[in-house]
Amino acid sequence: MNAIESRIRSLEHYQPPLTAPGDLDVFWERARREAAEPIRYTQEPIQSPFQHAEVYKVVLEGAANTPLHAWYLLPPKPLRNPIPCIVIFHGYSASKGRPEDYAAWLLMGYAVFAIDVRGQGGETGNGLPQQFGMTKGWITQGILDPEHSYFRAAAIDAMRAVRCAMALPEIDADRVVAFGGSQGGGLALLASALEPNLRAAIAHVPNMCHMDFGMLHSVGSISEASEFAARFPDRLGQVLTTLSYFDIMNVAHWISLPVHVSVGLKDTTCLPETVFAAFNRIASTNKSIEAHPFMGHAMPPGFHAAGHAFFSRWM
Repeated sequence: MNAIESRIRSLEHYQPPLTAPGDLDVFWERARREAAEPIRYTQEPIQSPFQHAEVYKVVLEGAANTPLHAWYLLPPKPLRNPIPCIVIFHGYSASKGRPEDYAAWLLMGYAVFAIDVRGQGGETGNGLPQQFGMTKGWITQGILDPEHSYFRAAAIDAMRAVRCAMALPEIDADRVVAFGGSQGGGLALLASALEPNLRAAIAHVPNMCHMDFGMLHSVGSISEASEFAARFPDRLGQVLTTLSYFDIMNVAHWISLPVHVSVGLKDTTCLPETVFAAFNRIASTNKSIEAHPFMGHAMPPGFHAAGHAFFSRWM
């Protein structure tokens, strides 16, 4: 066995102790009830360079009275019979992008529902009240109280995005899937844990996994929590408790749908230990992971075609 095989083998058996709080189930049941309130949204046609696809701007009600902006894209009419839909979550500090970013999915016959994560680089603001200081970025907003944290609001937004996509009249509600990379991968996994009616999910180099380990080692968004704890060392226990509610590792046993994950062994943002810690706890019998020994924090080559092949198995 060479060094690469040995490294992957050790990660396949990596199962750090769970950090879940005792009221995890009750906490998420309350959040699910909030997300399950009737979905209110508006839909407006948008001009685009596409000749045969349709583009709409959808604005739906998210958590904390925040309007969430999303693209809703329909593939060419010959491919609509009926239409599966990919709910897409973007990476940290980015946005839903532009409609043309999703042309590959449209040509494969998918509708796309791509949503802004609140407060970041898109059109969506953030109505979440702030009761304590925070470090630069977004994730430390409300980090001392899981009920008022940024992560909780983003999780409810993700559930509402999935439910909105399922409610759209052109969509086959039984064939809605989740997709994302980095932050988007973490939200795709979290949605998979909380929305069992999803058909399948793909999470590339996901974050929000084994976050206590990430605070020690990651150079990505979770380092904002590290900086917060460095400024307020007496608050470290509260920070770790809040993060534990949203750690994919702690809710992975709720994921029963088909799921595919990728990981880069040279990733210093979403470290392989964090990804495997979550993946190894996923309950689904239809789960797979691709480990790229020399890839950092990136989408793997050919992810559109590979994603289509994976989703097609479960459609």
